[in-house]
Order: sequence, then C-alpha cells, then structure tokens
Amino acid sequence: MGDTAMVVSPHPLASEVGLDILKKGGNAVDAAVAVQFALAVVYPRAGNIGGGGFMVIRFEDGSTDAIDYREKAPLAAERDMYLDSAGDVISGLSTLGHLAVGVPGTVDGLIRAHKKHGKLDFASLIEPAIQLADKGYQLTITEAERISRFQQGFQDANTVKNVFMRDTFLEGHLLVQKDLAHTLQLIRDNGREGFYAGETADKIVAEMQRGKGLIALEDLAQYEAQWRRPIKGSYKNFNIISMPPSSSGGVALLQMLEMIEPYPIAEWGPRDLRTVHLLTEAERRAYADRAEHMGDTDFYDVPLDRLLDSAYLDSRMLDFSMDSATVSEAIVAGDFKLLKESFETTHTSIVDAEGNAVSLTTTLNSNFGSKVMVGDAGFFLNNEMDDFSAKPGVPNQFGLVGTEANAIQPGKRMLSSMTPTIVEKDGALFLVLGAPGGSTIITAVFQVFLNVAEFGMDLSEAVDAGRFHHQWLPDVIAVEKGTFSPELIEQMEALGHEFREVDRMAVIKAIHVKEDGTLHGVGDRRNPDDDAKGY
Repeated sequence: MGDTAMVVSPHPLASEVGLDILKKGGNAVDAAVAVQFALAVVYPRAGNIGGGGFMVIRFEDGSTDAIDYREKAPLAAERDMYLDSAGDVISGLSTLGHLAVGVPGTVDGLIRAHKKHGKLDFASLIEPAIQLADKGYQLTITEAERISRFQQGFQDANTVKNVFMRDTFLEGHLLVQKDLAHTLQLIRDNGREGFYAGETADKIVAEMQRGKGLIALEDLAQYEAQWRRPIKGSYKNFNIISMPPSSSGGVALLQMLEMIEPYPIAEWGPRDLRTVHLLTEAERRAYADRAEHMGDTDFYDVPLDRLLDSAYLDSRMLDFSMDSATVSEAIVAGDFKLLKESFETTHTSIVDAEGNAVSLTTTLNSNFGSKVMVGDAGFFLNNEMDDFSAKPGVPNQFGLVGTEANAIQPGKRMLSSMTPTIVEKDGALFLVLGAPGGSTIITAVFQVFLNVAEFGMDLSEAVDAGRFHHQWLPDVIAVEKGTFSPELIEQMEALGHEFREVDRMAVIKAIHVKEDGTLHGVGDRRNPDDDAKGY
C-alpha cells in the first residue's frame, strides 16, 4: 500500500530502482526506463536490451500515449524461411539459435520514451543497472534454478562462452556481468548510437555471422520504435486504454468486454456456470479474429474500426448459446496443438506522485529468448521470429495460429499478445495492469479486471484467483488446478467443453487506485520474485 507512488515489477531489486527514481522526483516514465534497464541485469530470462515491448502511458490530465518497440524481421528475412523443401515447418528453427532473432527494439524504445516524456537525466536512469551488472547481485532461488535448467540450450546456441554457462547456479550466487555493464555504459554515454552503431552493433553482427543469423548493420541502423495512438474502449462506467497492433492484446480485450457487457455476470458470480461459459465463448471468438485479421499495421491493413464495431461484435455472438459450447471448427474469423505454459515475458506497472501511470510489457519471447548471448556484450537476444506465422494455420510455440496478416516480411513487426493496460473509472485512474504469459496474457488481464470491476474483489484476491483460458485453437479450456469445482467442470463438459489443467498461467502485476486515493500494488503469487514497492 502507498499514499503517493507505486512500482510493481518481477524483481525486488528492479522495483527498488524504480521507487528510488520516483523519490528523486522522476515521473512514471523515468521510473519505467530505469526499471527496464535494471531488469536487463537482474531478470535476464525476460528483462532485456536484446528484445522488445510496448509501453502505454496515461498522464495525470487524462491524456495518453503509447510506444511500440516490438522487434522487426531482419531485411534478409523471407516468408518461407522456416519451411523445408516439402513446405513443412522445420522444428526449432524459429525458437533456438541465431536464425530465430528479430531486430531488437528495447533500447530505441526506452530512449525515445525518455526523450519525449522523461524528467530526469538519462544517465541517472541507467546508472543503477550499470552498478548491478558491474558489482553483481545475489540470485534468488527461482532465478538460480531457471538458469541451471537452461544450460543445455546455452551450450547448443552460443558461439562464445559467457557467465551463464556453468554446471550449476545456487541461491545466493553473486552474478557479476562485466560485459553487460560495459554495454550499458556505451548506451549511457552515446544514447541510441551506443547500441545500434559502433562497438555493440559490430558485436551483434559478428555474433550473427558466427551463428548464421540474419541481422546486419543496416537492420540496426534502420530500426525505429513507433509512437502509436492507444486503443480505447468502454465497458459500463470504465474506460479501457490499451495497446494497438502490432499487439493483439488491446483489440482482443475490448472485443471480449463488448461481447459480454449485456450479461449480468456480477449477479451470476465469477464461478457460476453461466459466467464461465460466456467468458469462454467470448475468448474463443476474439482469438479467432486475432488469427485472421491482426498483424503489423505498418504492413497490413488491420480493420480496427470494424473489429471493434458494436454491431459486428453483436453479430459475433449471434450463434452463442447458453446451452452448449460452440465448436471452434465452426467458428471462423468475422466476414468484412497444444497450449504451452509460458511466463518468459515480463511486466511493470507504475503510478507516480503526480498521478501519471505507465503500463509496460517487454519480452525476449522464450526463457532467455533464442538462448544466444552476444559475444563479449553480455545480453541475450530474442527469439521473436517465432511469433510470425511461419506457415498459415500452423501453430507457434504457444499454440497460436495466424494467416497472411502475420506472415514474415522484411522489416515487419511480429504480432504479440502483450496487453499493457490502464483503466479509468468514471474518468479517474483506476487500474494499471499487465502480465507475462504468452497467449494467456489477454485472458488474464480480462479476468483480473472483471474480478475487480464486476465481482468486487480486493486486488490481491483478484490477482490470486484461479484463471482459465481459451484461444480458439486448440479447442480446449486451459484452467489452473483448483480453479473450478468438480461440479462446475462436469457442468461445462456437459455443454461440450474440454479441459486441460495447468499449474499456472500469466503473472499479473497491477496497481489499484482506491476511492480514497490510496495505491494498492500487487505482484503475483505465481512468481515468487514479484515485488510491489510504494510510499
């Protein structure tokens, strides 16, 4: 709880960095930038300078902004680059190693965000990360176990030995990252050119050449994050502010809310058969539209107005029945196989003393991305190329399918499920939230919002509550163990639904602005290192 400001991030050291920036007079954007660079050091499986992400901003006066620093396909990328001579997807080619890497956007995005909206000197924002890398920090048991678990991937993917390659890591191990500290110093001293040109750019290209990757100096020189207009919609007396494509999250979230708004779910309750069935069917339809219509708007004409049109969304529910599940094969996207548990993305929510809010989600995609660390530069590179549709109708590692809208093209951003979101209630700041979790991010944000807005849960209870997820294909509801009673599962199965239990899905980090102005920050029990700090 806090009266003035709040930071929620996936690591205590990163949250501490953000809170310190706020106490020094920095705003929410300053704190977000500092937290992200710190996460590149202390949360290497997802925090990054070798990946990309999205930032949604709401200022105290109600104005908003958003920046898209999603990775891009290299200029040498080809539509069928992951297919064999028979036209089949080559397993692993888009997930492990150098060919899986998209052009990183994080550094450019954070620098642009600071330049436009920051208050403090940029060097002061990156300095805490430099110190953490140079002097080292002690690993938590969670991170020690995770780094140990991926040793084989590091061995398989890397051309130069690095500090993450050793037999085992234990809790309390002091992880010193001198190469990363030097790379961060170059960014501190030279800004964008400290990463996309000069020494670091040369190291990235040399790494690509050693591993037969595609990124060239021209890719790095040409990369530009894009300012976007946040996507906005309403649900009863709430205003939703979220990310537009190349994220699918905002569109899908608003679609689902519009589809369920006519129904009295508060009266029914969160674990009533009618509520669970309705939410599942809305999720199914939104993900079908995602597969058909969504991609990078710089390359593909995403029909945003039509996808969010009330009449269109009403028509999507015409075949909805309270008496039976719709078969996904019968649902196609509107006219005009296996779900993988994943938590390799990360999210930060911030509210500053002035009431400005930032919701930011960033990722390398898989744990430690492609597993490739840039030789002598100290940072992991993403495997975001897997988020393209390597072949229409063939699922990626998260079981998501796509079509032409998300086909590989040189310079194009791959579609994302990241859903950094800010919610207003009666025009005032109400919620700041988002999550890692691959394809389950959107449904987790959807359900946590409803837990607070419709079902009156305290934010801790809303985040802790069990979650369920349907993404159209595969035609199965993924549900966290213990979420549904045996009776509810039996009732849902009688309607035609199928289930798969998972240990956990999506890891929400959220801030609730209570009626008296108090800030309630909540990390997620699903990640033991999640941390909320406020004052």
